[in-house]
Amino acid sequence: MPEITKRPDRAELAKRIERAEKLLQKGKAAEALEEYLVALRDDPENDTARQLAADLCLSQNRTLDAVNLLGELFERQVNGGDATRASLTYKKLARHGSPTWEQKFRFGQLLEGSNKKLAVGTYESALSDLAKLENKKGAMEVLARVVALEPVQANFLRVAELSSELGDSKAAAGAFKRVAQLAATAGGDPAQWYERAYEEDSSDEDITLAYGKSLLGQGQVGAAIFILEAQVNAGKNSPQLREIYAEALLAAGRYAEAEPLVWQLFEQNPNRMPQVTALIGQLADADQDEAAVSLARKLGQFQAKKGERRQFVAVMQEVTAARKASPEMLEFLGELFNASNREGDYCQTLLKLFDVYCGTGDFAKAAECLDRAAEVDPYEPGHKKRLEMLNGKVDDSKFKAIAARFTQSNTAVESSQTQEATLGASTLQDLMLQAEILVQYGMRNKAVERLQRIQELFPREEERNEDLQRLYLAAGMTPSYAGSTPLPTAAAAGVPAPAVAAAAPAPDPAAEMRNVTRVAEITRKLYHQATAPAVLTTAVNEIGGHWEISRCVALMRTPGSPPTAVQEFCGRGVKAGSSGAIKEVLCALQDMGSTEPIIIADAQKSPELKTAHKSLAELGTSAILALPLSNGEDSVGVLALLHNKPRTWPHTDAVVLKTLADQMVIALNNAGLRRLVKNLSVTEEKSGLLKRGSYLDLLLAESKRAVQNAAALSVLLMQFGRSAALVKEYGEAAVEGAMEKIGQQFAANIRTNDLAFRYDTTTIAIILGDTAEKEAMMAVEKLRKIIAGVQLPAKDGAAKGHAMEFSAGLAEAVVKESYDPVDIVTEVINRAEHALHTSLGQGHGKIVALGAARAAGAVA
Repeated sequence: MPEITKRPDRAELAKRIERAEKLLQKGKAAEALEEYLVALRDDPENDTARQLAADLCLSQNRTLDAVNLLGELFERQVNGGDATRASLTYKKLARHGSPTWEQKFRFGQLLEGSNKKLAVGTYESALSDLAKLENKKGAMEVLARVVALEPVQANFLRVAELSSELGDSKAAAGAFKRVAQLAATAGGDPAQWYERAYEEDSSDEDITLAYGKSLLGQGQVGAAIFILEAQVNAGKNSPQLREIYAEALLAAGRYAEAEPLVWQLFEQNPNRMPQVTALIGQLADADQDEAAVSLARKLGQFQAKKGERRQFVAVMQEVTAARKASPEMLEFLGELFNASNREGDYCQTLLKLFDVYCGTGDFAKAAECLDRAAEVDPYEPGHKKRLEMLNGKVDDSKFKAIAARFTQSNTAVESSQTQEATLGASTLQDLMLQAEILVQYGMRNKAVERLQRIQELFPREEERNEDLQRLYLAAGMTPSYAGSTPLPTAAAAGVPAPAVAAAAPAPDPAAEMRNVTRVAEITRKLYHQATAPAVLTTAVNEIGGHWEISRCVALMRTPGSPPTAVQEFCGRGVKAGSSGAIKEVLCALQDMGSTEPIIIADAQKSPELKTAHKSLAELGTSAILALPLSNGEDSVGVLALLHNKPRTWPHTDAVVLKTLADQMVIALNNAGLRRLVKNLSVTEEKSGLLKRGSYLDLLLAESKRAVQNAAALSVLLMQFGRSAALVKEYGEAAVEGAMEKIGQQFAANIRTNDLAFRYDTTTIAIILGDTAEKEAMMAVEKLRKIIAGVQLPAKDGAAKGHAMEFSAGLAEAVVKESYDPVDIVTEVINRAEHALHTSLGQGHGKIVALGAARAAGAVA
């Protein structure tokens, strides 16, 4: 039979306790203690008896027994959740004996919520005991609590070392990683701790990445590749791993291996385009030209799909400008410039290719480059010398074909001389006027045709006519004649010299051509700006960057009045000047009253600028080229190029910059006129939308601007429901209120270049400047989100009102130079209205974009 546990007799226990108390009253402590001990033996759960027994043991000098009893009592109180009594018991236990490490650990846990410092001290005492016992597992348990209370570098290091000794690599690696992070935060060197972490667990990706970065920072590229490569080969493919691995490969010059990684990262985040262009440059520097061109082509295709081909061309121009020219890269650049209709850059690239192929002895390709360059611009300086370099080195028929391109232009000049006497000044003025208008509207090719006609009919006229010379420069064309060098132009004598300037250096034809080419590019950028501040900022940044000067400043001011606007460009390493100094210098330049460029060689000693010497010294300015900004006969400001070192300004620079100054004033007038037209087109007071009456005029003006800048233009019509039905159901006031809210939202959120009109009661039209169909569709979705909260009043007890959703029709205008702006406007209006009608037929809330597949015929 199973043994039956004998339960304590409660009555008997009570008698023993009573007997012990009476013995204590009689002073018989020893006998009372024995009674309590017997009672505890029979009833181990009696903590009162245990407490009294421990106290009697202490009074009888039975310390060991008291310590055992107090230890048992402490454990029971802790398990029972009686923290207060447990703390008192532990303190008595510590006073009369040495608690075990387990008791110290339990007491430390009790203290964590009230006294962290004492808890840590108790844990440290327990750790000392464990160290003597060589109990590492117990020590790890205690250290975990220490780290939780004091997460400092030293404590994590203890955990890391102890985990390593116990063979727990994962825990050791994690702790060493934390040590490294804390060391880095404190400004220390985390390298050794990442190395220890990697030694403990080389499979952890985060640790490998951190260790790889650390090695790269120390210049240990090979070691970094070794450890990162293992992760890649193991199939791990996080963006962070690919990024640091690509960086290591690039640092090691292993560009071919890095290229796929760099491209993957770019596809996931197109903002990483600088990394791709940098790799193209590195491949070119490493003479891996085929790989560089291949990557550039891939990038070009990617950017073209996004509609950012123009930006890509500019980036590639920057990448190649600072590097040696290779045939492959120059051929690729030539393709880009040719496809982008940048004839000046295309011609210069072909001439660079000519020099490269001549240097390598490949005269057949050199001849092909010269032939193409002559086709683009037969008047480029140096063509005769280049042709002589090919004499006897290429096929005779090819040589004659190239030479014929130059002789044809010369023959045209000679034959035209017989006609000159019969041509009057009115013919010249008519041709100049036509060319100037074409230049201003960005139609360079047609402008060049007029100028070539002028060159044929009036050879060397630009040497006597300053206006014609400026027109040649504005169009990016340099007249050239056979047999002699052009005489100094009359314009040279027209430039006043308020201060003595140093003799100009010998002109550099290539530099002059670059400057002329930049005129058209900068002018296009100026015409794209919608506000006066944007025009000024673009002008000073483009001019200052191209001419590499210390400062370029534009100031707008009526003589005798305070400046109304100031914009400054600062070159590399140059601090922005104080507003007072800049205004004083530029006001002094404007007050000189010159209508022509002002050249000052030593500004700080110039008597004309005596009142501004202090400001000039503050700015550190030495040489000045100032261009007055004039609107007809009125001075409206000044554009100044300030250089902090002695500098001579070639005459061509003055003429080119004078042309740019004139273009600045035109762009400022365009921006001001556009703003004025917009302000005068009376807006609805409550909605902020433009009225329907100004719709055609402003759309016509925008179409002309689009043609001039070769920019996109789209028209969007949005209908928020049939007006008659909505008014009948909700009332005119409710519908009008909702449309006013929508108009306010649109007016506040569309771009500065966009125009929003109240088309009819429930229809809004928006003219989207510089916006193609794809971008316009994105704009529609943005507008939909903006007005999501606008509703008509709820009806028939409904919880919510009627949401103001819209149907939309979208049309991108057909913008071409050969089309009349009136025809462009008529066609795009009709197509936008047809698109809206189609969307309404498909159901409420639909968006229909009608492309221009047959639009060309409609406007031709």
